Amino acid sequence: MSHPIPIPPIPIPPIPNPQSQPPLPSQPGYPQLAIALGDPAGIGSEVILKALADRTLSQNCNITLVGDRTLLLQTYQQLQSKVESHLESLANPDDFPILDVPLEPSLREAIVPGVENAASGAASFQFLEIAIAHTLQGQFQGIVTAPIAKSAWKAAGHYYPGQTELLAEKAGVQRFGMLFVARSPFSHWTLRTLLATTHIPLRSVPDALNPDLLTLKLDLLIDCLRQDFGLDTPAIAIAGLNPHSGEQGQLGTEEQDWLIPWIQQMRDGHPQVHLDGPIPPDTLWVRPGQAWFGRTSDKPFAKTHDAYLALYHDQGLIPVKLMAFDRAVNTTIGLPFVRTSPDHGTAFDIAGQGIAEAASMRSAIELAIELVGQRRRE
Repeated sequence: MSHPIPIPPIPIPPIPNPQSQPPLPSQPGYPQLAIALGDPAGIGSEVILKALADRTLSQNCNITLVGDRTLLLQTYQQLQSKVESHLESLANPDDFPILDVPLEPSLREAIVPGVENAASGAASFQFLEIAIAHTLQGQFQGIVTAPIAKSAWKAAGHYYPGQTELLAEKAGVQRFGMLFVARSPFSHWTLRTLLATTHIPLRSVPDALNPDLLTLKLDLLIDCLRQDFGLDTPAIAIAGLNPHSGEQGQLGTEEQDWLIPWIQQMRDGHPQVHLDGPIPPDTLWVRPGQAWFGRTSDKPFAKTHDAYLALYHDQGLIPVKLMAFDRAVNTTIGLPFVRTSPDHGTAFDIAGQGIAEAASMRSAIELAIELVGQRRRE
């Protein structure tokens, strides 16, 4: 990620009152999705328009784009010739309802592709706030969020670790988590990985982990697997913290001190769930890797799990990104609505060039449609 580029203070306009926005067209009975455009200096608008060029995405749902209409149309026009040279296509923004969040001219003019600053941070924050407000009013059942830059938010005066925390705060929930979902193009097996801790320093991980936190995360995961994926008796693998899961206290004592007793307590409390663990982190991902590439040596996926609980960021996301870098989807569980996001950042270094890969955004939209449909059936 590029370092923030300071700009003179920009007057940030008040957030428009959601009640003042015009009504949006919809098809009765279809899932209603909002797509927040993310940081306008990044690749968000590009990957959204590339993904929506696939018309099958909007056949069974209503999609509304949330952001500055003028800026979105400018981006579309600037990208057209560049994308055509790569034999790709873009959806025309005019083909979709746009919940317009107009930026003041001074703010809009300070937004330059590839330049991370307070202006782009202020814009992406406003887009997401409006999407959340309308969703909480019942207009949408799900939000798909394009990437934002945390440092740009901070430059604009918004101090959140990321979009997940803002979504949870606005929704008024204390229990939430980051679940990464990816479907293999080789075997069609689905990988689901929940992080127990997220964006904290590695040295803080052992102090942050405790039975109460893991109970919260496991309960969220079990509820999500039932509500969003229809899995009432899931098999869940839980990672160890230390090499070899501590090797009976020789390589770390967390497993012996509390993790193993906690897992047994959870088995007793959730008899309908099959819990395995703590599984040594270096072998935990062998079976998922085989299942992802369709190379299991026995019954297909017989020894894989429905979900994996990783104890810290890189323990879960290195294997996810190794297998599914262009397909993984970040979904926030614990919210009263569906939220998905592509598992990549703003990519300021290639913004505006028309070469961004849209597969993860396409997967995020597909998963949002699937999860909204599953919740409605439940």
